[in-house]
Parts: sequence; structure tokens; C-alpha cells
Amino acid sequence: MMSEVFAICTGLPKPFNGAELSAIDKRPVEGPVTIRSFGIEGDMVADTKHHGGPDMAVHLYPHDHYAEWDAWLGGHDLLSAPAAFGENLMVDGLTEDGVHIGDRFRLGEALLEISQPRQPCWKIEHRFGRKGMVARIVKQHNCGWYFRVLEEGSAKAGDMLQRVETGHDQWTVERLFASLYDPAERADQGQLEEIANLERLCDPWREKARKALES
Repeated sequence: MMSEVFAICTGLPKPFNGAELSAIDKRPVEGPVTIRSFGIEGDMVADTKHHGGPDMAVHLYPHDHYAEWDAWLGGHDLLSAPAAFGENLMVDGLTEDGVHIGDRFRLGEALLEISQPRQPCWKIEHRFGRKGMVARIVKQHNCGWYFRVLEEGSAKAGDMLQRVETGHDQWTVERLFASLYDPAERADQGQLEEIANLERLCDPWREKARKALES
């Protein structure tokens, strides 16, 4: 599996929703960037309680979803601009049903590993000025995902994102997200035990499964 990264985007914290700050507003970078274990150089996180860290170093939201969002929203200027959902990597041809937790991808010199789905956040609705987007993500499972960085290195727009190793092949990002977030597809006890023991899934998501087992 190989897809071209047509933009690498970064952002700095800016005022958002009054007194709060957010770095969801990102812009494409010209030329090579260095991908570090904490993220892409030049990209910062405002809310360090809920974002950032090694397991949320690089965010990818499938560009394939933009057309569906455009239809659902009845058009929106953000969807004709880069990184509408605050993603670092803009890619066509990769979606949640085709990649797995723990899949490893080479991008330029860097080696990335899918660590978790992206948990839907109210900031998306505020950014677009539209209620109901989080509920649609929960229902459609079009959540995007995060990578951790196993090997740091340089990359640039136009490089190929190439899968070099399949991770937990029974657990696509879509299935994992649906199992813990979509009431219509909630995981049973056996599936929750599987999730809790997925070695390449980040600890907070494994803990979600453990807590669900206890409830």
C-alpha cells in the first residue's frame, strides 16, 4: 500500500473560542520537514492535556472524506483549503477501513506506526460552525488516526507514504473506533479483552476497553 502525501501541514497555537488557544489551523510547509518523536518540527499543541505526546505525534485525516463532508455541510470554504480537520498529513487513498492499529509506514526517512484513532472533539464543530459533526463521525467512523514515530527523519510533500508492515490485522482503525464509540457496534466482552491486549494500541485506548470490561 502506497499513497502520495500531497501536503505536510503544521500550525502554532492561536486564539480559538474566546480565551482558549488551539493549533487546529494548520498550513502546508514548503520543502523538507523533520519528523520527531514528539511530532513535526514547527507544529505545536495548545491543549497538552488532550493532545500531543509520542502517541499523537502525527495526525492523518483521510482527504477521501472531504467530498462527503462537503455534501453533508452543503459546501464549506474550509474544505477547499488545506488541513480542514487539523491534520498534519494530507493523503488520498487511505481510509480507516483499510489500515490497522500498529501498521507501520515509511514516509521519507521517518518510520511511523498507527497508534490510535482520533477521538472526535468539539473543536471541529466550532471550527466549521456546525453542530452534529461529532455525532456523524461516531456514526460514520470517519475519525482519522494518529501515528507514533519509531524512527525520526526528514520528509516532504510529494513523498510516498508506504506501508511496510501490517500491525494488528484483525483491528482496522474503523473497527477499533466503532467498537468503543458507536453504540450500534459496541464491542462485546471478548472483543474488549482483545482491545485491552493490543500491544501497539496506545495505553489510553486500551484503558477505555479495560474500564468498559469493569462496567
